[in-house]
Amino acid sequence: MTTMTMAKALNAGLRRAMERERRVVLFGEDIGRLGGVFRVTDGLQKDFGEHRVIDAPLAESGIVGTSVGMAMRGFRPVVEIQFDGFVYPAFDQIVSQVAKTLRRTDGAVRMPLVIRIPYGGGIGAVEHHSESPEAYFVHTAGLRVLTPSDPQAAYLTIQQAIASDDPVIYLEPKRRYWDKGEVDLDADPFALSPWHARVLRPGDDVTVACYGPMVRTCLEAAEAADCSVEVIDLQSLSPLDIDVVAASVRRTGHLVVVHEASSTAGLGAEVAARVSEECFYSLEAPVLRVTGYDVPYPASRLEEHFLPDLDRVLDGVDRVRAF
Repeated sequence: MTTMTMAKALNAGLRRAMERERRVVLFGEDIGRLGGVFRVTDGLQKDFGEHRVIDAPLAESGIVGTSVGMAMRGFRPVVEIQFDGFVYPAFDQIVSQVAKTLRRTDGAVRMPLVIRIPYGGGIGAVEHHSESPEAYFVHTAGLRVLTPSDPQAAYLTIQQAIASDDPVIYLEPKRRYWDKGEVDLDADPFALSPWHARVLRPGDDVTVACYGPMVRTCLEAAEAADCSVEVIDLQSLSPLDIDVVAASVRRTGHLVVVHEASSTAGLGAEVAARVSEECFYSLEAPVLRVTGYDVPYPASRLEEHFLPDLDRVLDGVDRVRAF
C-alpha cells in the first residue's frame, strides 16, 4: 500500500493503462509539457512521448471532435477538459456524436472514449471554474458517468473507464485532488465492476447517498451524528445502481441524498424518485435532498454558503428522523 493524493493516484492509473494498451492516447489543453493545471498528467509526455500525450489548442469542441475520429479509427483516447465550465463548447459533440455513434451505426462502430472533467467547487476559483454539470450527462442516453471519491477508487476506476468500449464521462472532484489515502498499486482494476454503489459506512437509522466531493463530507457528518448513519458512495451515476440504495433504505426507512449541484432536476431528484417507487412502503419519511442552491455558482468568497457542509448534512439527517 502506498499513501498518495487523488491526483497522484489518477496519474498512476493513467500510466498503468498506457503501459497496458498502446492505443491509449491522452489529449487536452496543457496536459503534456505542463502536466495539466492540476498536474494529473505530470511526467506522462516525457515517458510516453508527444505522440501519445498530446497538447491541444484551446478548443474544447475540436478536442472532443478529434477524439471521436480517433476512437473510430481504433484508438482509445482520454480527453481532458481543463475545468468543468469549459465543457459546454464541446456539449454538441458529446450529445450528438459521442453518445449516439454506437446506436447510429447499429453497433458497428464503438466509441471507447473517456472525457475527464475536474468538477465541483471548494477551491476558491474564478467564474466558469467551479460547476457541477453531471445531470446533463446522466440525462444523455449513451453515456456512462463515473466519479471517484478517494485515491484508491480513482486509481482503479480511471483504468476501468479507459477499458470500457462505451464512452465514459469521468468526473474528478477537484477539491479532493489533494486528499491523501492508501492505494494498492498492485490491485487488479478488473476484479470489481465500477458500475456499482459502495457502502462505505454501515448504519441502521438513516441512509445517506452521495458521490464525488460530498462523500468525505458525509462520512464526517456520519461520524458526528447522534444516530447510526449508513453512507453510500453512488460512484456510478450512469448507470445508477439503485439496488444498493434501496436495500439500505428498506432497513433504515430514511434517505438523505447529498450533492453539490443545484437541487432542481439534479441527480438527487432521480434517486429520490427511484427509491420512492421501489421502497414506498419502507419509507418512514419523505426522501430529503441536501444540495447546492438553485442559483448560478457564486463568487468564491460566497461558495462556502452555497456548498453543502457537515452541518447541513446533519440537519438533513435530523429532519428525516423527526418527520
